[in-house]
Amino acid sequence: MPNATPTIADKVTFLSRPESYPLGARPVEVRETHMSWVFLTGDRVYKLKKPVRYDYLDFSTLTARYRDSMDEVRLNRRLAGDVYIGLVPLSRHADGSLVLGAGAHEVDWLVEMRRLPADRMLDRLIAAGRVEDADLDRLGEVLARFFAGAERVALSGDAYRARLGAEIDGNRSELTDPAFGLPRDLVERVTDRQRAVLATDAGLFDARATAGRIVEGHGDLRPEHVALLDTPVVIDCIEFNRDFRILDPADEIAFLAMDSDRLGAPAVGPRVLAAYARMSGDAPPDGLFAFYRSHRATVRAKIAIWHNREPDTADPAKWHRRALDYLRLAERDLQG
Repeated sequence: MPNATPTIADKVTFLSRPESYPLGARPVEVRETHMSWVFLTGDRVYKLKKPVRYDYLDFSTLTARYRDSMDEVRLNRRLAGDVYIGLVPLSRHADGSLVLGAGAHEVDWLVEMRRLPADRMLDRLIAAGRVEDADLDRLGEVLARFFAGAERVALSGDAYRARLGAEIDGNRSELTDPAFGLPRDLVERVTDRQRAVLATDAGLFDARATAGRIVEGHGDLRPEHVALLDTPVVIDCIEFNRDFRILDPADEIAFLAMDSDRLGAPAVGPRVLAAYARMSGDAPPDGLFAFYRSHRATVRAKIAIWHNREPDTADPAKWHRRALDYLRLAERDLQG
């Protein structure tokens, strides 16, 4: 039927074909994430958002996906510059056929990006044992400049600690869901300790808020999002929910440190933090940094185990192990 609205399956099938792209017939690598389909071909990457709706995002309408895609380009240009080229419409001709570009009717929107060299992504460099201190120093300097120019978010110490406390409680609630089968005693030890630090070391958190350290940052500073080029770039910020980007720069760097440690590179975080501190003049206390590492590990445990809510999860045991790994890191970072 020419006038039938294409389904997400129709769109993915079309975008998986090399001939659908203007760059010529090149192989298309297709990746699926929780919220998107990603198509890599030649020197370009195209991202199609799934028509999904959760408590924390809404991609259920074409208008919502367009707006979010615009936000994705705008926000990611802060740390990735011209890597984010812009938006491309996915359209339908009058005969019902699809085209990447202008047509009779727009049926969706894709974010177009320049493809980064895979062997310069930080997670790949860690796996290959090829991380250089000079690259990490440049990354720390890039982050210092980014945070210096980021929008400040005015919060009192009480309000900042309340935000963190609510996040801890939310993580605990999710991770102790019996359906996931995670060890309840481990989750409770970790979150009890985090709550205790928040109470007994309240001054550490209050000082960050009152000093104006809380900013609108990136929100997802993981090794797989960092390209160590001559000038490092960071992609894939959390664009769909501003609240997830409101944080302390030390929290962002702690996230990178924790996940790099999990991948076998514990020296990455301290090196990046030292470079950031030299340029920014901001040297967060060790106890605060350890709390942030633990808190981010708990968040990642929650996100890992959420995969097992999906009916088509290919390897539930993998995500259970991943969540446990994060929880053990979270506990370790608050010991001693």
